[in-house]
Amino acid sequence: MITVLFAAPALWDEYRDPLPQALKSAGLRAQVVLEAAPETVDYIVYAPSAPLQDFRPFTRAKAVLSLWAGVERIVGNPTLTQPLCRMVDPSLTEGMVEWVVGHALRHHLGMDAHIVNPSHAWVPDPAPLARHRPVTVLGLGALGTACAQALAALNFPVTGWSRSPKSVPGLRCLSGPEGLRAALTGAQIVVTLLPRTPETENTLNAETLALPARGAVILNPGRGPLIDDDALLAALDQGQIGHATLDVFRVEPLPQDHPFWAHPKVTVTPHIAADTRADSASGVIAENIRRAESGAALLHRVDRALGY
Repeated sequence: MITVLFAAPALWDEYRDPLPQALKSAGLRAQVVLEAAPETVDYIVYAPSAPLQDFRPFTRAKAVLSLWAGVERIVGNPTLTQPLCRMVDPSLTEGMVEWVVGHALRHHLGMDAHIVNPSHAWVPDPAPLARHRPVTVLGLGALGTACAQALAALNFPVTGWSRSPKSVPGLRCLSGPEGLRAALTGAQIVVTLLPRTPETENTLNAETLALPARGAVILNPGRGPLIDDDALLAALDQGQIGHATLDVFRVEPLPQDHPFWAHPKVTVTPHIAADTRADSASGVIAENIRRAESGAALLHRVDRALGY
């Protein structure tokens, strides 16, 4: 019998039924518990906001399986020596694609001018075709790649950028510092889906925000610290950036007095671009445990050196 410690008590109600069922469907004899003697635990299902912070007593644990896609709050924990896997949930990817495509089309088509039109202005000014609107996606992990491919399928010319070289069919892929400048130069929509690491903080700053086409739109469903807030506000005020739709922030919930709330060129969404769904996430966890028990490589294992 495999013992799985569910070390995210705030989420237990969501996973109480689907996780045991997923383990059973994977052919595993497993018990899911909220408490156990550390030396009896085989796997730890975890959320970085959970009370558990010291992993040293869990000498038998074969892996820590995070329920979050981001692992920046746990990857540097010196007590965590077990393999760590981040969550790559199919429903999370679907939700992210829908958010990114929806907001990209909103700005591409200029929907706001028609939805809010108190003067009843009749301005027959159609949007350009998607193939004339260059889009750049910063980050070509699972989420970034899925979003980039979805936008490319709508005929947007998409450039993807990542820190290390990658190749994605149908996309122009760039990497490295010079690649970042080339990817941003002339872009009319910029989507940020990089992981949060010391190297990615303030990727969009005063210098890089000057590179997109004047009036470009920023969509950030990735991580708040990817953007220098003050530099973004200055670029919005100067007209260099036409609008920013932001789902993630350095402090969450976003403080009521933060300038983003009142800025006419900022849309705030409350960290809803993508969410982990218990049903599909339970299947991912069960598959990883099945793989570990059979000696196969773990899925979505975090590279501690890279931080994701």
